[in-house]
Amino acid sequence: MTTAAPGHPVFRDMPTTIFEHMSARARTSGAINLGQGFPESAGPREVLAAAAQAMLERSSQYPPMPGLPELRAAVADHYARHQALNLASEEVIVTSGATEALAASLLALVRPGDEVLMFAPLYDAYLPLVERAGGVAKVLRLAPPRWSLDRAALEAAIGPRTRFILLNNPLNPAGAVLREEELALLADLCVAHDLIAICDEVWEHMVFDGAAHRPLMAFPGMRDRTVKIGSAGKIFSVTGWKVGWMCAAPPLAVLLARAHQFLTFTTPPALQWACAQALAWSADWFDNQRAAYRASRDRLAAGLGAAGYAVLPGAGTWFLSIDLPASGIAMDDRTFCDRIVEEAGVAAIPVSAFYPAHPVTHLVRLCFCKSDAMLDEAVARLAASRISLVS
Repeated sequence: MTTAAPGHPVFRDMPTTIFEHMSARARTSGAINLGQGFPESAGPREVLAAAAQAMLERSSQYPPMPGLPELRAAVADHYARHQALNLASEEVIVTSGATEALAASLLALVRPGDEVLMFAPLYDAYLPLVERAGGVAKVLRLAPPRWSLDRAALEAAIGPRTRFILLNNPLNPAGAVLREEELALLADLCVAHDLIAICDEVWEHMVFDGAAHRPLMAFPGMRDRTVKIGSAGKIFSVTGWKVGWMCAAPPLAVLLARAHQFLTFTTPPALQWACAQALAWSADWFDNQRAAYRASRDRLAAGLGAAGYAVLPGAGTWFLSIDLPASGIAMDDRTFCDRIVEEAGVAAIPVSAFYPAHPVTHLVRLCFCKSDAMLDEAVARLAASRISLVS
């Protein structure tokens, strides 16, 4: 019998994620959880009603592996109306959430030794998924407050074995939205170096202050070399549904579907029918949803500012960051998060957890997709604790 430790080292040696750790502490202590990104409510009632009706009146048996035709067509039509993309339904593969879409994309496309360029701060699933696919992660560090892409740094990071760019836009946890010129730069480099872009765009409807989401797929030369990933859970505030999709030109879509069929194979059909119905709703519905979250963002930012905390701008996502030194707090982000969960009864996430190396250690992420009452109570607790935190 072998004496080697069982399991693949990518997962065997993986520590508990910061999200699991802080959420567990929030549950144990009764703290307000502004760490993990999920809304406090059950979700919009009209979305839930569509799923309930489909559950009662339609089939609960296996749907087609690539997704229900209704949902694939609805995704394509939605992106035509909202982002001027010309997609055929056959170019949409439905997945059990965006994380499965990421896994399927990487497992389908990355060959052993391929380099995947990604940007920190990054979603914590990226690194283990790339490594498990046999890829080599090359991480380009972004820095606050602009979180901007630099041409020289990008060109220096692209080598002869670089095959992919893995991009999150809008960017979690920074709340930043890439500017037009940055996206154009990425497109130019992808074309020049024959790279495929895997675009995690789950926050595409959470862009504020009059800005519009621009998919990298829409830029010159990118239509056939982009995988665009979306999430109904984020769009409709039903994160537990785990309904997502991958969009790509046929040669890539065929490969993505082959990987997907051996991961989750299908996604619950009632949820697919509900998402298909909801994606067809008028632009007003999405505008109102976005306006409600913008109001929550502004409420949390104003409350924290009045309490003496310096808050970085948040152009997208459900998250804002506190700048600790600018707030007069002389401790690193992990220490601060440990202190406030005990002393203030508020759970947050240290932004350093989103960096595999050379982390930013002075920012703390808070989630604002909560009720006004919960946000106000969290602010009141943080305000009451601030004296002890700065002393």
